[in-house]
Amino acid sequence: MIRKARIKDIKAIQALINSFAKKDLMLARSLNELYETIRDFWIYEDKGKVIACCALHISWEDLAEVKSLAVKKEKQHKGIGRKLVLTCIEEARALGAKKLFVLTYKPGYFRKFGFAKINHSQLPHKIWVECIRCAKFPNCQEIALLKKL
Repeated sequence: MIRKARIKDIKAIQALINSFAKKDLMLARSLNELYETIRDFWIYEDKGKVIACCALHISWEDLAEVKSLAVKKEKQHKGIGRKLVLTCIEEARALGAKKLFVLTYKPGYFRKFGFAKINHSQLPHKIWVECIRCAKFPNCQEIALLKKL
C-alpha cells in the first residue's frame, strides 16, 4: 500500500536509498536530510515493511522534482515504482506545479511517464544547492528530464 512516510520509516528509507547509492545507482541521503524532507516522501509498504520510496520536492513557483525513487531489488518489475511515480505526478498536479523534473541515471524509465531530456542549464540555479553538497559534483552523470503537467 502507498502512503505518506512517517518518522518511524526514515531509517528504512535511508537503508533502501543508500543500498542503491553504494552501487552508484542513485545519490545517498543522510538521516538529517530525510528527517527534514519527510513530508516529501511516499512509501510503499508491504506487511509492515518499507519496500519502496519516492519523493516529490517543490523546487520553485511552478516546478517540482521527483527524487529518491527506490524499490527493493526483489520487488522490482511489479509496478511498484510506477505507482509511486504516478502518485508523485498526481500530487504535483494537485499542488499546482506546472513542470516536473528528475535527475536520474535511468532516463529510459522516466521517459515512459512523458519526461523528456533537457539540458541541466534549463533548470533554475536553486536546484544546484543540493548538487554542490554532493560528492560527485561537478562531475555528475545524472541526466535531467522534464515533464510538463
